[in-house]
Amino acid sequence: MSLSVNRQPCRLSRPGVVCSLGDDLETIADALFAGQRGLTSSAAFTPERALPLGMVTCALPDWDDWPPEQRSRNNRLLALSMQRLNDTLETLRESVAPERIGVVIGTSTSGIGETESAIAEAGREGPLPETFRYANQELGAPAHFVAERLGANGPVYALSTACSSSARALASARRLLASGACDAVVAGGADSLCRLTVNGFASLEAISESPCLPFSAQRDGINIGEAAALFVVTPEAGGIQLSGTGESSDAYHISAPRPDGSGAHEAMRQALAMGGCAPEAVDYLNLHGTGTRHNDSMEAKAVAALFATSPPCSSTKALTGHTLGAAGALEAAFCWLALDHGRLPVHVFDAVPDPELPLLDYVMPTVASEHKPYPLKHALSNSFAFGGNNAALLMTREEA
Repeated sequence: MSLSVNRQPCRLSRPGVVCSLGDDLETIADALFAGQRGLTSSAAFTPERALPLGMVTCALPDWDDWPPEQRSRNNRLLALSMQRLNDTLETLRESVAPERIGVVIGTSTSGIGETESAIAEAGREGPLPETFRYANQELGAPAHFVAERLGANGPVYALSTACSSSARALASARRLLASGACDAVVAGGADSLCRLTVNGFASLEAISESPCLPFSAQRDGINIGEAAALFVVTPEAGGIQLSGTGESSDAYHISAPRPDGSGAHEAMRQALAMGGCAPEAVDYLNLHGTGTRHNDSMEAKAVAALFATSPPCSSTKALTGHTLGAAGALEAAFCWLALDHGRLPVHVFDAVPDPELPLLDYVMPTVASEHKPYPLKHALSNSFAFGGNNAALLMTREEA
């Protein structure tokens, strides 16, 4: 493998995260390393059909004093993520000029849930409520919300490439720093549960009515979740670096992945090449691992083609559900925790791998529970999306 090393420093701060595992980073870490599912059975979005959902159940910030165009669940998730980053953001405000701070947010739902509520209130004939604002559901709304609360005046935009959205947002943050356009970027993603996404995936017959089983012979679909995850990304050495990014576009099918996994393989290859990391040096791989027949098959083939020996790997979507546009940043946060704690996130399924797929080195609960923390250096995270929008992020723990 040819390595083209990009030495541009790109430090990822301690992340601000809210998901179905909690909103405190240590609580989330405990669940992650124990393999504790954070799924709730609910028929809130599918009447008369209860589904396992990765619902955020903690208290969210009140929006009563927010402008109507900012009142969305996505923004409440982001506001809580920002609260968890409060000290880091205060330091950022004090040390970097507002025009040199960028914001890049990945999302696929934005404020669509609030539009659903407004339409339900209005009925078929009635006018929409006075509080309804179309701007709520514009894809750029979460990025502008974060920028306004932060006081950032640099580049502000959103990316929406379905399930790779926030992974690409982090890749974009790295490019903004490398180009000299910014001195710091707040980057990540948010998506919230709503009827559109839950019923949309149900119409594709991609939803499982049980907790999902990524890479199992018995896998039958995904669970949907919600989350927000944010990082402050700076051009500093040391700490946990976003050392490599890889992106590819299959354009194979509007919703199905390319069966041979070549686009996924290329995204991973690019990320390793940028970071100067040989495949055998990867200590942990966070799989996209949705639990669908086609996606897991494609990814297993791509991993087997790139790695002579599979690194320890897991799909954390079994714990949180698939958080769609937030998944890339959420799982980057899980990799950050793995590198910071020297622990491996557990792969939760029925322990019956699909014999038709290349066998990967899944992190089983017994292995994780017996494992003592040890230094991890490189973690790779995969995000693969509709339309063949593939992204991979390489994170590296470095000494200052």
